[in-house]
Amino acid sequence: MEIKAFKAYRFNKDVVGNPGDCIAPPYDVIDASFQDELYSRSDYNVVRAIKGKQTDADSDADNVYSRAAAYLQKAIEDGALVQENSDAIYVYVQDFEIAGVAYERSGVIALGGLTAFGDGVQPHEKTLEGPKADRLNLTRATSCQLGQIFMLYDDPTNVDRTIIDAALKKDAVVDMTDEEQARHRLFVIDEPELIEKFIAMMADKQTVIADGHHRYETALNYWKETGDEQAAFQMLTFVNMRNVGLVIQPTHRLLINMDNFNVAAVLDELKEEFAVTEYTFGNEAEKQQAQAAMFNAMKQGADAGKSLFGLYAKSSAFYAIELTDTQAMKALCPEMSDAALTLDVNVLHKLILEKHLGICDAKLASQSHLVYIKDLGDAIEQSITKVDGGQSEGVFFMNSTRIEQVQAVAEAGEKMPQKSTFFYPKIFSGLTIRKLDIAPIAPQNPCESAAASH
Repeated sequence: MEIKAFKAYRFNKDVVGNPGDCIAPPYDVIDASFQDELYSRSDYNVVRAIKGKQTDADSDADNVYSRAAAYLQKAIEDGALVQENSDAIYVYVQDFEIAGVAYERSGVIALGGLTAFGDGVQPHEKTLEGPKADRLNLTRATSCQLGQIFMLYDDPTNVDRTIIDAALKKDAVVDMTDEEQARHRLFVIDEPELIEKFIAMMADKQTVIADGHHRYETALNYWKETGDEQAAFQMLTFVNMRNVGLVIQPTHRLLINMDNFNVAAVLDELKEEFAVTEYTFGNEAEKQQAQAAMFNAMKQGADAGKSLFGLYAKSSAFYAIELTDTQAMKALCPEMSDAALTLDVNVLHKLILEKHLGICDAKLASQSHLVYIKDLGDAIEQSITKVDGGQSEGVFFMNSTRIEQVQAVAEAGEKMPQKSTFFYPKIFSGLTIRKLDIAPIAPQNPCESAAASH
């Protein structure tokens, strides 16, 4: 991939105070309550651009996109956003814990030359039209690249480590700890020899989009629409697949609005292709033991390379569901590669959700019957509580997708279902901002696009 350094706009501590108060997670994980919190955190928080508040009075002339552009213009005029004096790349370090284990994930922010999928860049998840229309309208109105796109590449020589180690000897220009206790640090690398080292290493690298599929497709569409060579390069965060802090967490599936759902009947049907192990309980202590036994079976299945899921429904039992008919996926999805056929999320979506529960791709896209639960904190217990309280008919528990599976499916030119991977923690927006010298374009159907994404 062709790489360039650039002069990013960054939040100026002399005006904003702590630049960490001005950054935010990606727009698609910000709910209304957290949006309010980010608004109150700083008058310059980037949420005003990436996910501004809608009003009942929004119109073609005054909407979330026009207000995003006004916010950015004012931030620059106020000196809150200041452009780098010289071209640079940026080291982004995230320190976090999962289940008491400490991790450090490090990457490099730089410009990458946009290419069509299959030509040095591979997606791994499907996208939706609503978010793409929303992000395109935001880019049209602001002429800015605001959010990061998380890119994976494979370099066994670990050239990035030299650059990261050099960065860690400097003072961070951003250092903040988020509400999930993940620490985010940003370092400026403007030494020409380090920049050239990264450019040379990336020259022959293939990349896979880990997170930010909608934003990458938006960048391609904006480049095509404007025809401007500035838009041919996109701000990207590159992380080596060999990075020891590269962690994928599972995303579980909560069933909702499933009329006449009968877990016994469903499990009876599943026995055509799956072996079902039941862990019953009669009291709270036994319930905890049954839950632990199910998750232990899931771990053992994952370690053995099996497709194995957990299920909890209001039936005084947890279930481990293991695929035993390995030809069933091939018969149902003959067009899939071997890598895709053995992917847990495809097995769940095709053989269970679609075939036996009637949740087709259209229903998945509308999320009319599924709620996606990211495995963080007490998310598992909350999902079980929702089942017990009648807010959900059941929850399917997933093992994590492995990084080598992401790579294999992408190399086969295929895409996983949405929410197949949860790379934790998220890459934050506002650490660096790239402003293009391109005249703003009026958003198309601004109120409809914003509503579809929000």
